[in-house]
Amino acid sequence: MSTTDTGERRRASDVRPVITDLIDEGTILSIAGEAWVALVGEDEVLVPLPGRLPVDIVSSWVDVVGPWTGSVVLTTGRSTAEELSRALLRETAPDVLDDEDVADAFGEIANVVGGNVKASLPGPSALSLPQVGNAPVVRNPADVCRIDLVWRGEPVSISVQGALPPLPVPSPTRENEVPQ
Repeated sequence: MSTTDTGERRRASDVRPVITDLIDEGTILSIAGEAWVALVGEDEVLVPLPGRLPVDIVSSWVDVVGPWTGSVVLTTGRSTAEELSRALLRETAPDVLDDEDVADAFGEIANVVGGNVKASLPGPSALSLPQVGNAPVVRNPADVCRIDLVWRGEPVSISVQGALPPLPVPSPTRENEVPQ
């Protein structure tokens, strides 16, 4: 009887990829720029400039599960998320946007950006439904690729961040060492 390694178990010699081995800031900027034009409008541009996020922030994100597992996270001020939602909804935007309207529209932007990031990663992957709220915690600072942008003078951050902690580094052993 022969067995086939399905890849379901991780061997000690396996190395989990980090996002910076798979994608770079330029790719994320290109993906975000195309999504912005398609969703927010042809005249709407993202400028790659660092900006200081306000205290009152909100994030929208989707999770990617595959050979690389993590989240694609958009973070900005609450008022900027509302303006993004208005720009996305255009003439169908109500006079007063409620939290659900903002969550749906801001989540859709994360969904499109995340879907395009997923498509640029190797291997088959799955994408979660978008979520809006406090961003997922960065589990491994070495597994983050982030760009800081400005839209209509307001800061927007997009990060592609791993969901898994770093793998332990095996310690060297001597051949004749006896465990105690």
